Amino acid sequence: MTPFSLIYSLHLLAALVWVGGMFFAWMVLRPAAITALEGPARLKLWVEVFQGFFRWVWVAVVLLPVSGVVMLNLHFTGFENAPRYVQVMMGLYVVMTALFIRIHALMLPELRTAVTEQNWPAGAAVLGRIRRLVGINLLVGLAVVAIAAIRPMF
Repeated sequence: MTPFSLIYSLHLLAALVWVGGMFFAWMVLRPAAITALEGPARLKLWVEVFQGFFRWVWVAVVLLPVSGVVMLNLHFTGFENAPRYVQVMMGLYVVMTALFIRIHALMLPELRTAVTEQNWPAGAAVLGRIRRLVGINLLVGLAVVAIAAIRPMF
């Protein structure tokens, strides 16, 4: 295995964990939780899900730029020589990270507080805002995956 293939594999796995986790949460877990759980239990579930999933997202947030810069230097000899699609992917990573940090730093503590205080209407409102941002982040992440797959030359 070459150094590039090792770094590339780690990069893909990090992206897969982040985007795939959002897809699972949005498309599978959310509908199941709505069907199977009452509001308070659903809010408690999401607090636990976010805490566990966000640990892995932080790994991806760190690993993606590190592995990306290494790949840039191994394959394209720097940012200047990278194709435009790579630069677009880097910009979308910044968008995804900003949305994630907003959820993690501002909204998750608000959700935790609402659940701890058993303020279910406030918790439901926060969860709705989190859901919207996760949905946006999922769409951005899927766009990054599509760009990586088709490698457009624009």
